[in-house]
Amino acid sequence: AEQGKGEAWVLAGVEMAGLGCQMAGQGCRARARARDASGVPRRRPRRAAPRSVTPSAVRNAPFQGRWKVPCGRVGQVLEVMPKRRPSVAAGASRPEALDAGEAPARTPSRREKAVRSFDAFVRFTRPHTMLGTAVSVTSVSLLALDAASDLTPRFALCLAAALSSALAMNVSIVGLNQVYDVEIDRVNKPYLPLASGEMSIAWGRRTVALSAAASLAVGLASGSAPLVAALVSSLVLGVFYSADLPLLRWKRFPALAAACILCVRALIVQLGFYAHARLSVLHGTGQNVRLSSSLGLAFGTGFMLLFSVVIALFKDLPDIAGDEGAGVRTLSVALGPRFVFRTCLVLLGAAYAAAMVVGLLCTTHWWSAYVTVASHAILGSRLFQLSADVDVGSSKSLYELYMFIWKLFYAEYALLPFIR
Repeated sequence: AEQGKGEAWVLAGVEMAGLGCQMAGQGCRARARARDASGVPRRRPRRAAPRSVTPSAVRNAPFQGRWKVPCGRVGQVLEVMPKRRPSVAAGASRPEALDAGEAPARTPSRREKAVRSFDAFVRFTRPHTMLGTAVSVTSVSLLALDAASDLTPRFALCLAAALSSALAMNVSIVGLNQVYDVEIDRVNKPYLPLASGEMSIAWGRRTVALSAAASLAVGLASGSAPLVAALVSSLVLGVFYSADLPLLRWKRFPALAAACILCVRALIVQLGFYAHARLSVLHGTGQNVRLSSSLGLAFGTGFMLLFSVVIALFKDLPDIAGDEGAGVRTLSVALGPRFVFRTCLVLLGAAYAAAMVVGLLCTTHWWSAYVTVASHAILGSRLFQLSADVDVGSSKSLYELYMFIWKLFYAEYALLPFIR
């Protein structure tokens, strides 16, 4: 009896399903007749064309552990494990790099990384200032010699200590300036490693600290009080010039900025390193160091006073755009580039004219007078020849003349030992 009841329920269900299908069919036919009566054309639904698996589909599919690509049936995908995954440029996915037509980036070798790091470090040291420091320290040290017999091993060690400590301190001072001037350098000097992002700020700070420590260590190991005093005073003025701390960052004030550069380039280098070398020459003789006994030292100090003022003023001419954006009121920003440019030329002209007068009236050897007058006449005329072609409104043109002024700076120190 129960089996008969179950069969009855099944038959009833089948009849209900058939009735439902019949009613659905009648509804579809009624909608079709209504659409035909309204005149709307009947559209036959299209089936999606089957897609075949092609190499390009595999290449362009996103990578998620497996390549998922369209298969022949609608709604199905085919998972393909790639044989290898070539490296791509950092920050770009594999499909984007290939779609753009870019070749896969090659991982640089250790040698290439070392070369790039060394190049960035060289730019961090500002090579033109390093060369200026090396030439000036060597030239001033040679002024301390009275005769060729003074070239002793002791003097060579004295010169080596002066050069190594001065160059290390130069790296620390110019590096400190870059650490605090990153935002300005991104406008004025984007090629510097901190501004371009090739080096991190933390790396720059470590380099500054290590360079300063190494410089002071060499000075203390030499036992020379003039050398230690020159290094410490240079570092203090470098901090005052660059550090963005209360009452500091003197580069914002034209007079204080020029005073810092003038003190280091014209006084500390001349007097401190000359005294250091002179102590080596006079070691064991019982004589005292006399700074007024050298014509070359007196002339170099006076000449470099004017030259340092020119460098302090001219260095801001190519950087007007970045200084204005950062709110740094240099003389170039306050008075205009044309006025500062002409002032620098007047100061340099006065310096070269004074040098020729010194050569004619103050030197005691005919060859010294000839070298002093002729060399300064040639260098001064070349300066004014190049300055006539400078476009004051072009940062590139001003920077090229600025680098030529640094070459004149090197040349002057090369001539200094011949002024006797």
